[in-house]
Amino acid sequence: MWGVMLLLVILSVLATRRLREVPGTLQTLLEMALGKLDDFFSGLMPKEKSDRYFPFFATLFIFIIVCNFTGLLPGAGVIPGFKAPTSSLSVTAGLGLTVFLAVIILGIRSLGVARWLRHFIKPVVIMLPFIIVDELVRPVSLALRLYGNIFGEESVMEQLYALLPIGAPLIMMVMSLLFCTIQAVVFSMLAAIYVDESTTLEH
Repeated sequence: MWGVMLLLVILSVLATRRLREVPGTLQTLLEMALGKLDDFFSGLMPKEKSDRYFPFFATLFIFIIVCNFTGLLPGAGVIPGFKAPTSSLSVTAGLGLTVFLAVIILGIRSLGVARWLRHFIKPVVIMLPFIIVDELVRPVSLALRLYGNIFGEESVMEQLYALLPIGAPLIMMVMSLLFCTIQAVVFSMLAAIYVDESTTLEH
């Protein structure tokens, strides 16, 4: 995980230290990728809100997809200790907790404490325990979904490598490119939906 974080910091510094009006190849690719991400999150919430919270959502997506892709490196899931960070429950739990805190902090910052807390008793007071459970289950669901899918994928890769060292693992790795991308999209999409709900509650 720390290696992925260091890699992303280095790439960010290299990509942004010489920004130009007429972008080069690297800058063009990065701007296209970020533009696609911006369009994606803009489709989930109002553009003004998407722009405000885009750094958070984009960071989640980029970190998760890079972590997922490290599981496709040669030896990942086979060499002891060398695996995708997102196949560790501690990492995905940290990501789930981050989203949980962001939902609370951004919701309170947007609506104020009283208005944000009021949604726990809407439409009727009897909904309070159910809404609390729903709020607590969301980060747990995010963490377990990401962990279970990536861990399961690496386990399958390990078994395939043991049975058929040539051929089957290669096919699985190609499929995993799409699978890893989907997991990053789903996690960041749900995070954006939760934040949007928390910051636009009707009271």
